[in-house]
Amino acid sequence: VSTFVTRRIVKPVQAMKAASQRIAGGRYDERVQVTGEDELSELGRSFNRMAHELARTEERRRQLIGDVAHELQTPLTTLTTSIELALLQGRYPPDIADLLGSNLEELRRLTGIIRDMLFLSHADSGKRAQGQWVPSLAAVAQLVLEYHEAALADAQLSVDVRGDAAGYYDDGLIKRALSNLLGNATRFADKGSTIVVAVATIGDWVELSVANRGSTIEPADLPRLFDRFYRADAARSQGHHHHHHHGLGLSIVAAIARMHGGGVFANSALGETRIGIRLPQRSEGAG
Repeated sequence: VSTFVTRRIVKPVQAMKAASQRIAGGRYDERVQVTGEDELSELGRSFNRMAHELARTEERRRQLIGDVAHELQTPLTTLTTSIELALLQGRYPPDIADLLGSNLEELRRLTGIIRDMLFLSHADSGKRAQGQWVPSLAAVAQLVLEYHEAALADAQLSVDVRGDAAGYYDDGLIKRALSNLLGNATRFADKGSTIVVAVATIGDWVELSVANRGSTIEPADLPRLFDRFYRADAARSQGHHHHHHHGLGLSIVAAIARMHGGGVFANSALGETRIGIRLPQRSEGAG
């Protein structure tokens, strides 16, 4: 009897624990099954009410961020265009022109942040990736490398692309994720080292990762790397100062993985950091 009672108590508690962990991971639609009228069932109903309120709060937050980002687009575009025209006229003394140039750089940075926030807002609303046949993810990586060629040369870095896979993915989104991962690795890689872009099929999943040599990331920082605006610069690098990095790049990587029905991972040990996305292997088109 005692074993039966214990199971009757432990099982719903374990279900609530598992659901709470999934909610913490961003799955705000999680609920627990409630059938009875006893105290445990009432606890389950209370849990579901709390989860419902969390989902509503999160939805309002997402809506607010999306609305604010949308409203900021027009004035930022107007200011940027005005300064660009003023500089093209060339009527200002050098010190004023330098000041306008600095302001223009900051406006472009803000515009990039707003663009990224809008992307994340759309991803959070449940937007899914559109599938198209990608015959070679390694070839996609090579195209991304061409875009980063100058930055890699400045940092005296080489890149090695290993492995390959094919499937139905959103080509543009995959390029964006790889570009963000490569840009992140470039910022923190040891000068003169080699960055490794790897494509691997593991069971029913395809992993795309970027690894670099550099300072090891502390274990406590790893789970937060994909948080918005989280800066792990101090933990990841001593002497690397990147004031123009706004902390949304890896959040976008995580969003792109979710849009494909996948996830992200990160590990760091013995001076090597590897960050990537894990996507379901798709041999058929995805809607």
